[in-house]
Amino acid sequence: MEAERQKARRSRGWGRLGLTAGLALALGAAAGLADGGTFARAESGPRAELTTSAAAWADDVADGFASVNALGQNGTYGGRGGATVTVRTLADLERYATAAEPYVIVVAGAITMDPKGKEIKVASNKTIVGSGTAGQIVGGGFFLGQGVHNVIIRNLTIRDSYEGTWNDKDHDWDGIQMDGAHHVWIDHNDLRHMADGLIDSRKDTTYLTVSWNRLEQHNKAFGIGWTENTTADITIHHNWFHETEQRNPSTDNVAHAHLYNNYLQDDPGTSINSSYGNYARGNTKMVLENSYFEGMKNPVIKDATASLVQRGSVFANTSGRNESGGTAFDPKSYYSYTLDPAAQVPSIVKSRSGPSSAIGTG
Repeated sequence: MEAERQKARRSRGWGRLGLTAGLALALGAAAGLADGGTFARAESGPRAELTTSAAAWADDVADGFASVNALGQNGTYGGRGGATVTVRTLADLERYATAAEPYVIVVAGAITMDPKGKEIKVASNKTIVGSGTAGQIVGGGFFLGQGVHNVIIRNLTIRDSYEGTWNDKDHDWDGIQMDGAHHVWIDHNDLRHMADGLIDSRKDTTYLTVSWNRLEQHNKAFGIGWTENTTADITIHHNWFHETEQRNPSTDNVAHAHLYNNYLQDDPGTSINSSYGNYARGNTKMVLENSYFEGMKNPVIKDATASLVQRGSVFANTSGRNESGGTAFDPKSYYSYTLDPAAQVPSIVKSRSGPSSAIGTG
């Protein structure tokens, strides 16, 4: 039954984007006749390459809450159905990420943001994916504003916007910031050394899935909230929070926060020390399952107003608060998922999180 539902979602996605995709491909082909199928660019340097057929990974769709049909959006499939373009410059990345049409945008190398801290304003119906392990965003990130939807950010290394010390508190330069977006999938990225949050999900951003990422060597890893409303639905699974001091994540006023199979690790004897792990704040309802906490201080904490249901996690050499209480929700009433055994989470997440050579290539 679940396979049939996923097939139906894909069919609906193709139907909605098919006309736009055909137009984008036709225009791309016309523009590229003179140069063998690439888009012409006014400035010198590497050109953005147009591909008329997408590889298998471009058909991947989100799981978790990002897969739920809501707000007029049938799951999260990004730019699938649009043209696939390979970019190597900031100008081309920004051109396609901000376009009205759907695109699958393959980042083929390291792109440095200018000015430092720049966050590209991504438009709806986009997939931004690193080519194997080569795709990097250096010194900046992405911003998804109010109403932006159906976006996939995948297989990228997003790094190094901080100034001076590792816990730079003087700049608001995030890796990925979302303010009122919906249906977003953040998957298989490596985020580190940013000047503020690695990921910020703000102002009622919802139907968000964050999976198979590495968040490391940082102060504020993943903050969720900045709202008095309690409407957001978020899934967070198979992520490695490694040497991150706080917001691992911090979930404030989240209607349904489902966290499972995450690995939170604080190494001994380093300058970065965790202050807390998973935090249910405000009126959040959180379900926490089969995660692994190693060396963490205050691994699981909650406000008195929050509900937090724990089951199946492993706590190795942790100290301080480890809390639960209240009733939450049943994630399986929203989507299907499979739990890995908590004891296997470190090996699974270490070996499979972050950018993959199998994604964004071929």
